[in-house]
Amino acid sequence: MSYEKTPLLQRFGRLWRLSKLILVQSRRFTRPESAVISTRNHIISSMSCEILNVMNVRLEVLTPKNGTGHNSMLVVSNHVSWLDVFAISALCPSSFIAMKEMQSWPLLGKIATNAGTVFIDRKNRKNINPINKAISASLEEGHNVCFFPESATSSGIGLLPFKAALFESAIQADAPIQPIALRYYDSTGSRTTVPSFSDVNLIRSLWRILSMKEITVVVDFAAPVVPSEHPGKDRFALKDMAETPIREKVYEDSPEQPPEDAVFSKVP
Repeated sequence: MSYEKTPLLQRFGRLWRLSKLILVQSRRFTRPESAVISTRNHIISSMSCEILNVMNVRLEVLTPKNGTGHNSMLVVSNHVSWLDVFAISALCPSSFIAMKEMQSWPLLGKIATNAGTVFIDRKNRKNINPINKAISASLEEGHNVCFFPESATSSGIGLLPFKAALFESAIQADAPIQPIALRYYDSTGSRTTVPSFSDVNLIRSLWRILSMKEITVVVDFAAPVVPSEHPGKDRFALKDMAETPIREKVYEDSPEQPPEDAVFSKVP
């Protein structure tokens, strides 16, 4: 895995600034004013931008977000890195659905908890109905909620099949589904797998990212999918409608080609 690396002293400097920033900023979520949705969204967005800046991560929005006329959205995206959370939150502040293991992560676990993340056990299917109800209630209250339908991180140059279970919450709340495609590039402008969290632990992933000279995350917002505009479509159909534009963007300039036998199926 070859890429241009930052000097060692600079990596430790980034790590120190990141640690200090997270510890200071995460306390903002405990203040009473953070209960107001607009204030909370501003805190999430500004903090995410600061974290990305410390890590020398630049966002480039190629396809901007369209208005939906709704107060909240179910945001879905491909999942490459823990940086995804900050890239999405900078542009579309949201509460996240995340694996329960993340709650115990140093620094990131604290900020995720304070930001209202819902931690789930992905191996326990009995959790699905309560989670859908919780997401639906949050959407109806005006909060954006984001989850990663792949249910795992990929290398970033391909896409894992989406799972449909949590799309049911959008039907229950009649909230727009906002698909977002993320692509990672290094300082030379080439697609990179270095930020991926798919094959390393948190510490190793963090060090890889700190070691990169620069990262650009290209973001594409697809057209929102509103369940009430597609009567009779179940969660599997809505999942396919969200997955298609994300898949197209992820493979648009990927060194890999999509599997020829890739088909949409009823994956729970």
